[in-house]
Order: sequence, then C-alpha cells, then structure tokens
Amino acid sequence: MAKFSGKDTITKYNQILGDLKNKIYKPVYILMGDEVYYIDKLSDFIANNVLPESERSFNQTVIYGKDVVDISLISDSARRFPMMANYQVIIVREAQEIKKIEELEGYIKNPLKSTILVICYKGKTIDKRTSFYKTVLKNGEVLESVKLYDDKVSTWISTYIKQQGFDIEPTAALILADFLGTDLSKIVNELNKLFTVLPENRKKITTLDIEKNIGISRDYNTFELCNAISKREVMKANKIVLHFTKNPKDYPLNLTIATLFSQFSKLLKLHDLRRRNRDISALGINPFFMKDYDTAARNYNLQQIVKVISLLREYDMKSKGFNYVEADDGELLRELTSKIFNVDYIPLK
Repeated sequence: MAKFSGKDTITKYNQILGDLKNKIYKPVYILMGDEVYYIDKLSDFIANNVLPESERSFNQTVIYGKDVVDISLISDSARRFPMMANYQVIIVREAQEIKKIEELEGYIKNPLKSTILVICYKGKTIDKRTSFYKTVLKNGEVLESVKLYDDKVSTWISTYIKQQGFDIEPTAALILADFLGTDLSKIVNELNKLFTVLPENRKKITTLDIEKNIGISRDYNTFELCNAISKREVMKANKIVLHFTKNPKDYPLNLTIATLFSQFSKLLKLHDLRRRNRDISALGINPFFMKDYDTAARNYNLQQIVKVISLLREYDMKSKGFNYVEADDGELLRELTSKIFNVDYIPLK
C-alpha cells in the first residue's frame, strides 16, 4: 500500500470540509495524525458551524481523553438524543490519551444519526488493520493528517497566502519554509501576524517583509547557503557558514544537511532526465528557480553530485553521533562545505 502523503491529506480535508459546508454530516469523524493543523481546522469548523449558537449549550459537549476512565463516558453521551435540535455534537479532544479507544466500536457499529461524534487523535494514527478502524471507515469519515515533506512547504505557503488574498515572492516563501519548518499551525500563525503589519493596499510579501517582521535574515539562511554552494561562491558560503556556527540553535546542522540533500538529489534527477531527453517538469521545481538549477547543473557534473550526496549522508550520520568525532556542529559544517567545494579530490565511494 502506498504511503499516505501530505497531498492526500489536503485532498481528504477539502472533501470533508466541502461536505460539512453543504451540511452533509457523518455520525463519526476520526481526525488523526502528526499534522495537527488540519485536525484543529476541521474540529473547530464543526464546533462553530454545525449548531447555531443558541443550541450549543445543551447539545455540544467537549470531552478530554485524559478524563475518560471508562469508554461509556463517550458512548453513553453519544446515545443521547439532542434537546430541541436536529443534532448534538460531541468532540473528544486529545483522544490519543484514551487507553482502549477501540471499545467504542460497539457504538460506531450502530451510531445514532442525530449525533456527530468527532474524535481528535493527535500525534498518532489508529492501526488500519483493526476492525475498529474499518468500522469507522464504513460508518464515518477518517482524516489521516500527515506532515508535508520539507520540499512541499514553500508551495503550501504560497497557496495559503493566495487564498488569503495576498501574494509572496518565491524566494520569500522558500526562506519562510526553511526557517519555520513543517509545522503548519506555526506557519499560519506567523503569516497571519504578517498580514496585519503589511502597509495598506500592498498585497505582495517580500523578503524584506520577512526580515523586518519575522526576524529571518535575507542573507543568512539555508536557502542562501544552498544557492552559494550551487554557484560555487566560496566566500559567500563561508560567511553564511560562519553565521550558522555562531547561532547553532537557529540553524540546526541536520536541517541544513537535509536541505542540501534535497537540492543535490534534484540535481541528480535533473542530470538523469536530461541525459535521457525526458520531461523535467516531474521534478516539481518552481520555474522561477529553474535558472539556479541550470547553473548548479553546469557547476556539478553527475559524478560530483554523487560524491556530494555521499558526503551529505556521511555528515548526517556524524551529526547524529555515529562514527563519533570530536567536533561540534559548526566544525562539521565547515568541514562539509570545504569538502563539497573540493569534491574533485574526494574519492568516489
């Protein structure tokens, strides 16, 4: 079975949200996974939109997983009929704290149509091989909310910003993704603050806006380091590396290596596709950055790229404590960068 992806999460989220907006309700929803953003968005939409405010005091209940000693607390609540309303809503938050959630299967096999039971199962997933999961799938909806891959975050940021009626420079989106990581709730929080401080009537977010309002340097970030290495700009790369070594908490070595690995992996595929005269659109590279990849492809041939990827794997292991060496992350990064620029002298492993 193919692994569930962030793209699948977005598709399923949009389908469920569309049904909810059209008042197509299921008796049971399980919202589970590592990416809490979509879990919160759907549970909040249900909490704020299914029942009018006048009906919520009697017909909307929030239960926390840590308070559930016996599963009957949920099942008995779910079997109650709504008071002077068409539906009652029960939201179970932090359901991953419930020790035997599968005991809800008895209720879910024959759920009350007038109850909308929402189970928020954060940070974990329910075993898809169990009859409990299959019963939920048969009688309700399941959202598996997984984190986006690092290389998909900048696209997600651009899409979200456009949905809010704004636009962003591609470089600014990459810098944001590099700095904020894959936590969508954190990203949205920073973006929403940014929207409020933009000058009136200006809808385009620039790298300067990012630097002034979020505190991310336009000159010292992983994106600029990758760019300098791709262009073989030794002095610029060394300046950035020096900045990173002085601020290790802001620039974790493992994330820097992961970004470089992603870039050189795409370069490897680019060389291969061009060698076979294949369409390069499958790489998913934003056309705005294609010229940078062309430059990098001229600066690093196929054998050099293979060597660099091997170096990145080696230093990723070192950064995690394997093959212990007496060097901190700053020293490892300086050594790695030097070897990349002198890759012709590195033996092919």
